[in-house]
Amino acid sequence: MDQVPGSPQEPHNAQSGDGLPGCYRHPDRQTGIRCARCEKPICPDCMVSASVGFQCPDCVRGGSGTGHSAHAMAPRTIAGSTIAANPRLVTMILLGINVAVFAAVYFGDRLHSDLVARFDMIGLALDPALGGLVGVADGQWYRLITAVFLHQEIAHIAFNMLSLWWLGPPLEAALGRARYLTLYLLAGLGGSALSYLLAAQNQPSLGASGAIFGLLGATAVLLRRLNYDMKPVLILLGLNLVFTFLWPNIAWQAHVGGLVVGAAVAYGMVHAPRDRRTLVHIGTCVVALLAIIAVVWVRTLQLVG
Repeated sequence: MDQVPGSPQEPHNAQSGDGLPGCYRHPDRQTGIRCARCEKPICPDCMVSASVGFQCPDCVRGGSGTGHSAHAMAPRTIAGSTIAANPRLVTMILLGINVAVFAAVYFGDRLHSDLVARFDMIGLALDPALGGLVGVADGQWYRLITAVFLHQEIAHIAFNMLSLWWLGPPLEAALGRARYLTLYLLAGLGGSALSYLLAAQNQPSLGASGAIFGLLGATAVLLRRLNYDMKPVLILLGLNLVFTFLWPNIAWQAHVGGLVVGAAVAYGMVHAPRDRRTLVHIGTCVVALLAIIAVVWVRTLQLVG
């Protein structure tokens, strides 16, 4: 394109007789090209090729150089989340919370502070110490989630935390922090809800096993989606289910409930169409939560109706 030199004293938006403005960085250079994003006039030396048209250097520095924001063009996981610098952060926080609660229970028992009886998962039972009824059916809904972070035996928390550390980071990296945390909590709630529905009303249960089984189910769904070898995770899942039903004093309902919810939520997250990811992800989580609420509501009516 021909350039007509202008006066160095020409103002920023100076125009020549033919109406062409001056470049926003070089006012003495008239141009008919404008930035595709901010529409400032730009000369050939300031033009940066974009997916559509040209952009000015300021917009390129503030975005991706393609007409989209830098955030929109950041690398994404299979679930559509941005890639985090530390893919273990949420897993480490969950580990810390579980260990801290276990320490409170461990030392609380020696101080006669019965945290387990106050926060474990139980449907409806008479507590002699309080002289009244306790449980989810009595309005203590918080037990559905507090029990997920509650452990009483060293072997129990050790196994669950090792499983969390093994299964958690790959899922957190693949799903993103918010989706991973949501899946973990929904799986834990799903396990508590099925225990509430099927177990004896006065049978207490506690532990992160429901959430862990949810992560195991989610891992199987993710590996299937990526066409990876599923034999290791299927063998692990099979062994855990065998122990679930054959080992005494295990709340199998929590394991199965967590597994089903975790797999279902993960399926919605990794198979959502790219152009409707957010809508499908929110819808999947809302449906899972509503199903959990429905189960709890039905069981509560059975116990107090």
